[in-house]
Amino acid sequence: MISTQLIIFCINPRCNSPINPMGDSVCANCQTPLVHRYLWATGSLSAQIPPGTKVADRYEVIKQQIWLDTQPGLPPDIPEELSTEVIPYLRLYQERLHLPQAYGFASNLDGDTTDILLLENVPIDKTGNIYPTIVEAWEQATAVRQVYWLWQILQLWKPLSELGLSHSLLVIDNLRVEGWCVRLLELYQTPADEKLSLQNLGECWQFWVVSAKASVAKGLQNIVQEMCETEIELEAINIQLNHLLLAAAAELPLVLKVAGSTDIGPIMAQNEDACYPNALSDLDEPLLRHLSIVCDGIGGHEGGEVASKLTVQSVKLQIRALLAEVTQQTGLLPPELLQEQLEASLRVINNLICARNDQQKRQGRERMATTIVMAVQIPQRVQTSTGWQSNNTHELYLANVGDSRAYWITRNYCQLLTVDDDVATREVRLAKSLYRKALVRPDASALTQALGTRDSESLRLKVQRFIVEEDGILLLCSDGLSDNNWVEQSWQDYAIPVLTAQMTVEDAVHNWINLANEKNGRDNTSVVLTYCRVSPEYLVPVTPALPQEIIEAEIQEEEQAEREEEEQAEREEEEQAERGEEEELISFTDSSETLLDLDLGLDLDLDLSEETPFIPEIRPTFITKPKRDKRLLRLWEVLALLVGGTSLGLFAWWQINPQRFQQMCRQLPQGVEQFCLPGR
Repeated sequence: MISTQLIIFCINPRCNSPINPMGDSVCANCQTPLVHRYLWATGSLSAQIPPGTKVADRYEVIKQQIWLDTQPGLPPDIPEELSTEVIPYLRLYQERLHLPQAYGFASNLDGDTTDILLLENVPIDKTGNIYPTIVEAWEQATAVRQVYWLWQILQLWKPLSELGLSHSLLVIDNLRVEGWCVRLLELYQTPADEKLSLQNLGECWQFWVVSAKASVAKGLQNIVQEMCETEIELEAINIQLNHLLLAAAAELPLVLKVAGSTDIGPIMAQNEDACYPNALSDLDEPLLRHLSIVCDGIGGHEGGEVASKLTVQSVKLQIRALLAEVTQQTGLLPPELLQEQLEASLRVINNLICARNDQQKRQGRERMATTIVMAVQIPQRVQTSTGWQSNNTHELYLANVGDSRAYWITRNYCQLLTVDDDVATREVRLAKSLYRKALVRPDASALTQALGTRDSESLRLKVQRFIVEEDGILLLCSDGLSDNNWVEQSWQDYAIPVLTAQMTVEDAVHNWINLANEKNGRDNTSVVLTYCRVSPEYLVPVTPALPQEIIEAEIQEEEQAEREEEEQAEREEEEQAERGEEEELISFTDSSETLLDLDLGLDLDLDLSEETPFIPEIRPTFITKPKRDKRLLRLWEVLALLVGGTSLGLFAWWQINPQRFQQMCRQLPQGVEQFCLPGR
């Protein structure tokens, strides 16, 4: 049937007037946030259903194969016996960051007995528009993002090939991108008579890499050529692509600002959560910018509280040792090795808690345990794509056990990075149930694993590796905040002010905790935010404007110099003076670049929320063939203006914020530090 009014129902079962116009954000009657759940309808039959049609008196066809569930509070239709086409979606649930999930089925129109499989978690934005394909977004992407997209596809090749689904990665319209993240619309079974290999993948890529950014084009072309012409192993391609990815990422600056806190909540008797950092953390600790942890203890007072705090302290010791080892390496460590090290650390901590339980003779529900979500930013050294040595490859490793979560948030989207270890997830992963059906089980949210409940060999761990290549916020939180999808509903109000420098990271942490206490309020809450900044704007302070008459005079002198160049050759003494002047200019340019480098190091310690004094930028000034002594005098006047402006800016900074200024000075070499700190 063709619908005449676009409506959506409130998900609150107690709402006595649940019908709302589609597009409203909250229910007009009960103020419950309205859920706009866009789905992808698979198969050729769904493609024939025109927009404006309402299917099963529930699904509004917005665009071709894009349907809106107008009654998202009701469970979708799911048969008792699952068809073979839906099983791969369940088996691959752990890859939900990149792959869609089976939502339910809808009967086709006109009495057709074929049911249409509906998918959720698809690359469709909140207004019902599908995200662009890689091909559509390729030329506008940065060099590192182009390589990152290909690296993600390569990581999906093995799990999809094992289930006969590698064809899904060769259909161009199926590969969509949401910012940095590659996402698939649906899964395609590889025909039985086809045996796909990396050669097929390389042939698909070769049309893209022709228009890759110059800094990575040659490297990508060499990799793709090997894929197309030789029977190269997946591991070998992984190594080459990973090295190119890290070299490209290291070209970017990276500033990290971390803050965290934990709160007992309005009704709890004790706080079983623990986090790092927290209000008591040493702000000068080197580990602070590289590690964030949230733990939610299980087992009550002297149980969960002990387990969560023990885990945080143990992780800090383990990561401190790991980072020390990384700094001693002369070559790149592969992500697989670092993932294994982090997994081993979690198993050691698990056994520590188990040993404490055994020592205290705790059994069953009395055994203490804890969830954990942790993020480690590992700074490896690498030669960048343009040939200079960088000290950070922008790698972020993420591990979780239990239902504490991690989100990546930018101005445009909020992405859940982790998968909960609960009964609902287990039922899906074992292909026993679709997720929406599993959620209605009374034990759906019960944990299936946590640190300390049993021997480490039974732990099923997954450590993910991400590349920080855009400005964003990494949010780690316990279920005191994430329950009832409050992160998904509130991220724009709490994260965007941080990203636009209107709120400090510390204030955002406390505001999110207050929201959790107000909306959920039945649990402890822990929140740790890491603000990651790679945009170079902070390296470009405003240059003091020169007076207009000086600018005009310089232009006139340059024109006069060009005319005189044609009349006669300069005497040898003038040529020597020119060479000396150019050497002085080069020396000044090097000095200005050094000052910019110091600014970069300084920004690592600046609180971006504070109003910092103006710091003038020193731009290299290029003069075209100076011909007169007057030109030399003019150059020194310009240099004096620039250097004087810089000195005044730094002096003002010292007067306004001496503590920050002195922190910067202490990071300088000893020979320079004595001229920087006041009183020396």
